[in-house]
Amino acid sequence: MTLAVACFPDERAPASRLAAALAAPLAPVTPHWFPDGETRPRVAAPAAEVTVVYRSLDRPNGKLVDLLLAADAWRRAGAQRLILVAPYFCYLRQDAVFEPGEPLSRDVVAPLIGARFDGVVTVQAHLHRTPDLAGALGTPACNLWAVEPLARALPSYSARPLVVGPDAESAPWAQAWSRRLCGDAIALSKRRMGDRDVAVADLPAAAVRERPVVLIDDVAASGETLARAVLAAKRAGAASIDVAVAHALMTPEATGRVKAAGARTIVSTDSIAHQTNAAPLAPILADAVRRMLESR
Repeated sequence: MTLAVACFPDERAPASRLAAALAAPLAPVTPHWFPDGETRPRVAAPAAEVTVVYRSLDRPNGKLVDLLLAADAWRRAGAQRLILVAPYFCYLRQDAVFEPGEPLSRDVVAPLIGARFDGVVTVQAHLHRTPDLAGALGTPACNLWAVEPLARALPSYSARPLVVGPDAESAPWAQAWSRRLCGDAIALSKRRMGDRDVAVADLPAAAVRERPVVLIDDVAASGETLARAVLAAKRAGAASIDVAVAHALMTPEATGRVKAAGARTIVSTDSIAHQTNAAPLAPILADAVRRMLESR
């Protein structure tokens, strides 16, 4: 079976890293826009029998239409198996109806994508109230943790670090981090009142004082949670504060606020192009694709 990695022009660099890890050629998509704004992506034809599509779904609204249209084009061009590698997967945070009149976005978008792909590989998906990503998608799925790539990007620690997760749901990830760094873990108590209005509880000084602290987060957008957590760690007497983020959606201003609060280092994966990218995902993404292909 022939294998290729397909990509859109704006993500050629990370897709090229995945293609190199899979020892597969790159198959670029050529976009086209009609005068009224409609889009018509053109894929390489004939398509590889196994087409691995790299498309991270940050800022997803425009990307989704292109992706769904291209999926149809790949099938028509001969792709027998389509695997979507979406390091960041969109519309999973609205996984419940929190207020009357809201949509349950996960149950609209996930099946729409799952119906067109034979498998999905993603990283640190927002699964707070989603016990089974494959069930939500309706297709096989692999949700990777980014602990190892991010840990390699952090400074080394001479003392046992304290890993701090941003909320109660982060506790399993924080524990995995503590094992990797030979440290300890704690999860913050957080209350969110709005997109940029967050309150975090103080950290226990006895657990923090004079220790290196590693703040972890799956998605950082406004940066408010991280900035407040950095300040909490400073108040508790941390010796140093480093931040590791799976998906960095922060603006330069938001990133600056986290640094100004006292973060020594901020590292993120390359799931989304960002000034803090320091942890390439291609090796673990390629391994996941291989496992998915072998499982059939």
